[in-house]
Order: sequence, then C-alpha cells, then structure tokens
Amino acid sequence: MGVTVDVRQVYKYPFEQVVASFLRKYPNPMDKNVISVKIVEEKIDASTGVIYRKRIAVCRNVVPEILRKPLSTLVFLCWKKISILKVPNIQLEEESWLNPQERNMAIRTHCLTWTQHASMKEESVFQESVENPNWTEFIQRGRISITGAGFLNYILETFASTFLRQGAQKGIRIMEMLLKEQCGAPLAE
Repeated sequence: MGVTVDVRQVYKYPFEQVVASFLRKYPNPMDKNVISVKIVEEKIDASTGVIYRKRIAVCRNVVPEILRKPLSTLVFLCWKKISILKVPNIQLEEESWLNPQERNMAIRTHCLTWTQHASMKEESVFQESVENPNWTEFIQRGRISITGAGFLNYILETFASTFLRQGAQKGIRIMEMLLKEQCGAPLAE
C-alpha cells in the first residue's frame, strides 16, 4: 500500500539564502532526531555549473518502543520480521543538484536502513517562486511503504504517515526560524 505526503511552502526569502540555510539546517538543537549530516561526495559539472552533493544523515530511530518489542503471542510470531526495528539509528542518503544559474535545486532522499522491509523516498525542489522572483518555493513529495511485517504493515505505515506530516511541518518551522535568524525579516511583497 504505502503512504504519500505532499508539502508546498513559499519562503519569502531569495533562493540563494533559502538553499544556504537548507544546507546548514542539520544538525541543530531544534530537531534532536538528526544526529549528523556528512557530505560524502561533491562535484561541479564544469559545463553546466550544477553542483552535485551526496550526504548521509544519521537520525534517531523514531519508531515507538512499543512497536519494537513483542506485545503478544501473535506479535511474537512476527518477531523475526520486526526485530530489525530495534536499531538505535537510521541512515538516510540525500542527493542534490543545485543549479545556481536557473535558481533551482532538486533533492532525492531515501532510507539506507530497513531496505528489505521498507521504502522511504522523498523528492523535493527549491525554485524561484512564480509569485515573486525574490521568494523561494519548496515542493516535496514523500512516500513510505512497509512490507514484510505482516499485520504490522498498516500500523507502521499509519505511524510513518503521521511522522512524515509532522516532520515536514517541523522542517518548515525550522527553516523559517533559521532564515529569520540568519537573514532578518522576510521580504515583503
């Protein structure tokens, strides 16, 4: 089955400021779930000027403890399937393509942990806003699909859906706070 979350936000700040804040966003004390972010590859295409980055984020495992332990005989029968949930941290791989000339940045993120039983993917873009060229539009689509956990698939997907929605809103609030702190008040229309 799977769950999908769509997000759209307009930041009333220029593209360059928004992208710079995004790239410095984590880790920070406003979100203790992101432990570290490390650039593992970075290169510039000499002909286009596009900057490619690959980063690995280490995040706390946010699956509730109650879902990580056998609750009954029925769950115990699926224990082998869900025991992979017991890891303390998860890793996410983020690839981005920043095109400074066209003022856009595309981002793809996927989970490196739990790949046998879950698929988590996000595709995002930062681009100049059509409403105002001094503003930046952020569009994101995230999808999580859980397999191999039997009757727990639905429970885990429901939790994932709630967590994705709350996480997206939290990420937007963090970006707004960082932008205001680093760049001052938002630009007026």
